[in-house]
Amino acid sequence: MVKLNYDVIINAPSFINAVKDRELNLRGLKIPEVENLALTKDGNDVIDFTDNDLRRLDGFPRMPRLRAILASNNRIARFGPDLANNLPNLRVLILTNNLIAELGDVDPLGELEKLETLSLMDNPVATKQYYRLYVIHRCPKVRVLDFRRVLEKERQEAAKLFSGAAGTKLAASISAKSASAARTFEPGEGLKKASKAYQGPSPEEAARIREAIKSAKTLDEVNRLEKLLQTGQVPDPAKDARAAASKKKSMDPNAMDVEEEEEEE
Repeated sequence: MVKLNYDVIINAPSFINAVKDRELNLRGLKIPEVENLALTKDGNDVIDFTDNDLRRLDGFPRMPRLRAILASNNRIARFGPDLANNLPNLRVLILTNNLIAELGDVDPLGELEKLETLSLMDNPVATKQYYRLYVIHRCPKVRVLDFRRVLEKERQEAAKLFSGAAGTKLAASISAKSASAARTFEPGEGLKKASKAYQGPSPEEAARIREAIKSAKTLDEVNRLEKLLQTGQVPDPAKDARAAASKKKSMDPNAMDVEEEEEEE
């Protein structure tokens, strides 16, 4: 995983692409979040974030020049609240194969006034009822959705579905469901908070470790002890001594004869 820092941005390939736009290539770096893009001085028409580890599409400074974002094959599930304000001229947004789950999650995209081309293919949201009509309703300027041209017939159908009291209620219920889901869970969010920092062994465990180290006499015993500690297990010298005695006893034929004689008596 690579942070989007000064070195990454400065060393990233920047070139004139086939449609004569200046493009910044940040593909395949496993970038976890968008940051530090002010270093680009808004010098690009296109930024390619394909094959990274983005979970939210936010963190952009104000970038009036930026017209296209390519962000397929990430883990994007939500959008930042300032996306439309910071990217006022965004026209193309490719989000194929991400984790956008609910119809209401696309609501922030409706604020992108110049958005014309949008792809949400291979996101969970694309399987929802009303998917295409709702996106057309929320993003009225979009002309190409999932690489298919939006037809006038579809615009009329979307307008009819979400008009009137019933349509307004339907749209509101979709947005409310998304807002509730967003407050309860975001993929990867809170994992660091949930994990507790390792505090080291307790005094009792430390004493057992010291005793085991002192008792180790052969290379095999040292290697076994090292493997135990690497897996987070604390050695128990007393238990090991009982196991060793039991093993020795089972391998001693004289001990077995004594036990048999005692049983016969």
